[in-house]
This record gives sequence, C-alpha cells and structure tokens, in this order.
Amino acid sequence: MRALLALTLANIKSYVRDRAALFWTLAFPLVFIVMFGLIFQSGGSRLTLAVVQQDQSPAATSFVTSLDDQDGVELKPLDEATARAQMVRGDVDGIVIVPAGYGDALAAATAGSGPPADLAIVTDASRPQLAGSVYQAVGYVLGVVNLGGKPPLVLPKPETVQTENLNAISYFVPSMLGLSVMQVGIFAAIPLVGDREKLILKRLAATPLRRWQLVGSNVLMRLLIAIAQTVIIVAVGTFFFGVDIVGSMVTTFGFVLLGAMTFLSLGYVIASFASTEDSANGMTSIIQFPMMFLSGTFFPIDAMPDALKVVARALPLTYLGDGLRQVMVAGTPFAPLWVCFAFLAVWLVVCFGIAARFFRWQ
Repeated sequence: MRALLALTLANIKSYVRDRAALFWTLAFPLVFIVMFGLIFQSGGSRLTLAVVQQDQSPAATSFVTSLDDQDGVELKPLDEATARAQMVRGDVDGIVIVPAGYGDALAAATAGSGPPADLAIVTDASRPQLAGSVYQAVGYVLGVVNLGGKPPLVLPKPETVQTENLNAISYFVPSMLGLSVMQVGIFAAIPLVGDREKLILKRLAATPLRRWQLVGSNVLMRLLIAIAQTVIIVAVGTFFFGVDIVGSMVTTFGFVLLGAMTFLSLGYVIASFASTEDSANGMTSIIQFPMMFLSGTFFPIDAMPDALKVVARALPLTYLGDGLRQVMVAGTPFAPLWVCFAFLAVWLVVCFGIAARFFRWQ
C-alpha cells in the first residue's frame, strides 16, 4: 500500500510540474461552461421573416400585424420574387405568403360555406431548427385565428427552398464529414509529440530519409483516411438515410482534401508548441470543442449571440462545413462558396508557415 501511495504521489507531482498540461486541463471545463452559458442564456436570436401580402383585406392585415407584434420576430414586406431570392441567400429565415383572396376564404370558412383558407410558409429544410422556429411563430398567430374553428379556419401550406428528397439528416451528413476531417487533421499532433518525446523523430531525422519524406508520409496517410471517411459517410447517408447528394462529388472531394490539409497544418502548429503528449491532448481539446459547437455543426450559427457569431466567422470548420453543405445538399450558404475555399486556403498557408518556422524534431 505504501508503494502504491508513493507512486501515486510521484505521478501527481509529475503531472503538476507539466504546467502546459495542467493549464489546458483546468481551463477547458471553464471555457466549455462559459461557451454554453452564453449560447443558452441568449434566449434565442431574432427571427427575420419576409411577408408577401397579396391580399389587402382587414383579415390579412390583422394577421400580419399580429405576426409583427411577437417578441423576437422582425418582418420584411417584400414581393414574392425578392423574398425567395433573399431566402436562397440566407438574408431571411422564412417566408410567409398571404395569398390573394385570403380574407374572402377566411370569411367563407368561418361561415361554414367553404374550405379553410391557405397560407404558404416557405422554410429551408437544411436548417430544421430554424424551420421549427418559423412554424412556431406563425402557429402562435394561427392559434388565435383558429380558436373555436372546427375544422381549422386557416391551414399553413409548407414549402421548402430545397429538393423534395431533403430531410433533416441531410444537414448533418456534410456537417459530420467536416467534423471528421477536422479531427483527422488536428489529432495528428498527439502522436507527433509522442514520437518527439520518445526521441523517435530524432532517430528518424538521422537516417538517410529526407525530412519532407517523413512529413509527407504522415500527410499522405491522413489524407487517405479523410478520403475513406468521405466514402463511408456519404455511402451511409445516401443508402441508409436517403440523403440526396445533388452536387459534384469531385468538388466535394476537393473541399475534403483542402480541409484535411488545413487541419493537418493546424495539427502541426499544435505539435510545434506542445512539449508533452498531455499538453498536446489539452491543446487539441481546447481547439476542437469550440470549433465543434461554434461552427454550425450542431447549433445553427443564427441562434448564437452576436459575440459568438464573430468567433464563428473566424473558424475554419465553419467554412468547411458550409462549403460541404452547399456542394452536397445545396444548403443555404453562410458565405459564398469561393469565400469558403479562400478562407480555408488562407488558414492552410498561415498554419503551414507557422509550423515550418517553429516545428521541432527533438
């Protein structure tokens, strides 16, 4: 028992002496709590809806006024063509179309002499959480209009800006692919630091092998893993969950390879400054988890407070996931496709330059 306690004490002293590992281990839970506290304390973001009012009856005007009076809802009166164009660009979160004849149809339904009146609700099926918020806002008003009506006096007609075969999983398949590519890249730091600690890199550097060959073999291995991940994730999404891949697979693989190179270079930056495997693990976690939860992979960026949106716009995973969603399922863009490509390329060049300058072989 004394030997066990002595060994445990020695391990604790060894861990505490590693200042970098100690810092990242203690800082990470604090960052995690603060990040999620800001997300959930924000109370939700403002919902921007385009309203196409094709009927000028008092009933139609009353509906639009009630919708506008809701807290957290901002209306933009537009014509239908402009509203749909803004929806595709992501400038509005949804469209509510009050068709011509709405007032007369509502009066006939109230008198029991006609079918329910219609309202067209246009949402983006690649953003299911946001679509739910749109229907909740419209449903709040319709709940008052339909009060006492059996059957309901007004029925929403759902439409989407995506393909008919798009389902909720279609948003997550490219997001998960981007997340997997990120992990393949940045987790390369941990075995690199381990090999340096064990003097394996030093011994390899003394062999006739050139250093670019050593680095190249590691990069090639990680790229092959990224390609295999792409094939597996796309195949599972397509054949098991019915995801409709509408874009070019060549462009998809191009984004995957660019993303893998970008995050590999970031992994080498981590390996350049981490002195031990423990510190590399901590640094990898502190980079990985904010990107997971602030890049739109799980939570839509529109639901974040403005301060976190600024952070999201600086993360490479935001643009990798957005680019993959645009190419694979024609998702509503967070940024133009060329911006996604350019942003990843800039991250690649900057991280490669830092790693080339500071990476240590021993």
